[in-house]
Amino acid sequence: MTKTKSSKGVYTFPGNKEKYELLDRKNQEALLGGGETRIASQHQKGKLTARERLHLLLDEGTFQEIGKFVTHRCKDFGLEHQHFLGDGVVTGYGNISGRLVYVFSQDFTVFGGSLSETHAEKIVKIMDLALKNGAPLIGLNDSGGARIQEGVVSLGGYADIFYRNTLASGVVPQISAVMGPCAGGAVYSPAITDFILMVEKTSYMFVTGPNVVKTVTHEEVTSEELGGASTHSSKSGVTHFACANEIECIKGIKQLLSYLPANCEEQPPNYSYTPPKDELRPGLDEMIPENPNQPYDMRDVINGVVDESSFLEVHQKFAENIVVGFALLAGRSIGIVGNQPASLAGVLDINASTKAARFVRFCDSFNIPLLVFEDVPGFLPGTDQEWNGIITHGAKLLYAFCEATVPRVTVITRKAYGGAYDVMNSKHIGADLNFAWPTAEIAVMGAKGASEIIFKKEIAEAEDKQAALQAKVDDYTAKFANPYRAAHRGFIDEVIHPRDTRARLIQGFNMLKNKVDKLPRKKHGNIPL
Repeated sequence: MTKTKSSKGVYTFPGNKEKYELLDRKNQEALLGGGETRIASQHQKGKLTARERLHLLLDEGTFQEIGKFVTHRCKDFGLEHQHFLGDGVVTGYGNISGRLVYVFSQDFTVFGGSLSETHAEKIVKIMDLALKNGAPLIGLNDSGGARIQEGVVSLGGYADIFYRNTLASGVVPQISAVMGPCAGGAVYSPAITDFILMVEKTSYMFVTGPNVVKTVTHEEVTSEELGGASTHSSKSGVTHFACANEIECIKGIKQLLSYLPANCEEQPPNYSYTPPKDELRPGLDEMIPENPNQPYDMRDVINGVVDESSFLEVHQKFAENIVVGFALLAGRSIGIVGNQPASLAGVLDINASTKAARFVRFCDSFNIPLLVFEDVPGFLPGTDQEWNGIITHGAKLLYAFCEATVPRVTVITRKAYGGAYDVMNSKHIGADLNFAWPTAEIAVMGAKGASEIIFKKEIAEAEDKQAALQAKVDDYTAKFANPYRAAHRGFIDEVIHPRDTRARLIQGFNMLKNKVDKLPRKKHGNIPL
């Protein structure tokens, strides 16, 4: 056969032209997904297509697709006459800020993004590659659920994904963005992953939809009310971030990844940092009100300590009596947990305990040091809390801190009362460094409550009961409502001026950067779920 040389110097065979043209046509067909009409419909709903999302998410020109020409195998209910290349999901790998990630993006224009056997196989292949190569996995979910025409094989596909989500948990970061419907079995894969982002007004998650709810419980509820981004970010805590639109959602994924290592064997990011001539933060000296019952915003303390504009809050609208999130301290990524006096006085309750425990365990899984700001008057009392298991849920946070082997530092800003003092990363449960501000109060309970119990008889016998109570409160306050008894015992390593906090934390975490701590040999612990 005679070969000819083109003007570009590439040798071609005359008989191959049609084959190359066929490949080009198939590539174009795959890029169109379900076709231009369905793409237009997607845009009319305020949603991007699967490929547009990936274009915004990944560094320009880095996406490499896997499985572009895959089609379904179903021969029932007329599906044998409907085939779309890619079968409703775009899968592959690329870079975000130069770092490798594996991605899948469901295509709602193809069978409503429904999951088939081959659709699942494509996702599973990407998950396996992420595990083998130690890189984050990002799923962009926009699916009508299982493809009902395929029956049990589509359900099996979901289970294959769930299994790998579990294997990957704690090995590589897993991030789920819900950018459309996510119902039934489809919700469990995002639920196993580390972080969920949802888009306001165009995405929802629920196990059973509004119609089923109405039939079973006779409740009238919309999809948005039942499982929208606002609902899950504030009421259920299912989602960690509620985003105004898809572009903000994609920006959120990139920002979140900037604090995380690629896998459990790597250290978190450490960005270049040029220290100023001093790290003093005088504004922190004015942070704590003179009235011990007056609230303040713990976010102001956090932002006053960490690198400027570096705090990324997680679960901002859920369990607002505790604040969790990522930040940079002298360029190093850290995880932060802080009681929030501005909400419920910063008490620990069921939701706050669960929220913080999940975050602490994530940080420990990926070698992210933990910084705790403590101002906690105790656990929230009441029948609602007790009957719904505050004991078990509070124990989750205790367990999470106890098993964490990353560097752990605590700063007590004001109240540290009762069992909550123990739970909030105290020295007794393995914290490496524990600082207190002069405003700290470390005691079994508040002075008034303690005095009423200890001196009950004396107060009852006094002529002026109010004066007697106040005298005992003042006495108890002088003895216990300060950090020095704990410091004398060594439970507090140092009492510091608030302005020195940042400098001490930078020095402390630098000292702890090579910390090695191992748990007793076991298959795994049994956290109180």
